[in-house]
Amino acid sequence: MEKDLCWKVFSYVTEEYESDTKRLRDWLTTPRPNGYESLHITVKNRQGQALEVQIRTKRMDIEAESGNAAHWAYKGIRHEASMDRWLQSVRDALAHPFDATPEEMPTPPDKEIFVFTPTGELRILPAGASVLDFAFNIHSGLGCRCIGGRVNGKAVPIREKLGTGDVVEIMTRKDQRPSRDWLGWVVSSKARNKIRQELDADERKAASDGRELLERRLRNWKLEFPDDWMTEFIKVRKYTSVLPFMAAIARGEVDVNDIKAFIQRKLAAQQEKSAAPVQEEAEKVEPKGYAGTSDDILVLNAKNVKGLEYKMSKCCNPVFGDDVFGFVTRTEGIKIHRMSCPNAARLIERYPYRIQKVVWQDNPGQGDFQCTLTVTADLDHPVLSAIMDIIGQFRVSMRSFNVKENLRAGTYEITIRLLVPSSAELDKVLSQVGALRQVIKIRRS
Repeated sequence: MEKDLCWKVFSYVTEEYESDTKRLRDWLTTPRPNGYESLHITVKNRQGQALEVQIRTKRMDIEAESGNAAHWAYKGIRHEASMDRWLQSVRDALAHPFDATPEEMPTPPDKEIFVFTPTGELRILPAGASVLDFAFNIHSGLGCRCIGGRVNGKAVPIREKLGTGDVVEIMTRKDQRPSRDWLGWVVSSKARNKIRQELDADERKAASDGRELLERRLRNWKLEFPDDWMTEFIKVRKYTSVLPFMAAIARGEVDVNDIKAFIQRKLAAQQEKSAAPVQEEAEKVEPKGYAGTSDDILVLNAKNVKGLEYKMSKCCNPVFGDDVFGFVTRTEGIKIHRMSCPNAARLIERYPYRIQKVVWQDNPGQGDFQCTLTVTADLDHPVLSAIMDIIGQFRVSMRSFNVKENLRAGTYEITIRLLVPSSAELDKVLSQVGALRQVIKIRRS
């Protein structure tokens, strides 16, 4: 009988006013899951204005206003017992305004506040929430672009604290981005987590830009920045890890020229350290009975020449056919250095009287010579087998092949120890390996 009466009222209303059938909502035939029953129609009055008419019986109305189908639950808002009790007490106080003293008037829960959107939608936030919390509660994208709001029609900043009953409108800007200060202005976990995610994404992008800038400058300067040197530099600058350090480079907080100066200081210190033993050796007393001059010539591999022994210097590992010179030591006879040895210029300039002219005999007479190659190549697995294939084509013997992955630079750092019969054979290896597409740099140590 209730449904029949509702449909009868529907016919009276639609006879009098023009109805919009597309907006008909029949919750009489099929009630909503929460038990809500009503017939909603939209009609136009004589002035052409659209009005919504809800048709239901008194029993249905009580259920809709006070029962499980109450409006705040019907709208899909998160159900909480404390909120329900407070809203019900507000409804009772409004329905019977003279039955309670001011002290007995309902007060909202102290751990939450209830604020509204301009369309009247209720939002529940933790006590102490700001405009920013409200924006993130509506949508994460809205929160990230928030620049402020209007609370009860008044413009306020994003950190303005809200109270129960406030009507809040969010203002946004397309180029707005979260900053670290925002973490101190929010109290809700949703807002805090989303801000951290956005900050981390920005930090990673900035770090990528900073790494690209640094690597481009290092290539232009033809310098390398090993991981241990970078760790030392980061520690001096008091950054917690590589990520914020690279981001600081992108933002201009770290000048790449400072990094260049740091690398140059480390290189200078290395050179001084490697030259120190040679200088100390040169300052020792020359070998007993040696009276040679710079005009004397030592023919390498010739037996019993001048009765002096010689050894290949480990600082440059000369190979048969290299341009070399001899340097007289105290206890180890003559040390043979390459003319391109890092210590050559220093020795020749400071101790010319200890320099021995050296030539190779026509053919090597003492087998192979040890040398070390350092190769920097792209992080591409086939390059390793390609290098070994090339080495196998020549009259050289491979003693060790060590590979380190530099994930930061995306390269292999390869160290190869070889035994070679002559510099000519070594040059062939250097040329062929250096011609590989993946090889960035190859040098002889």
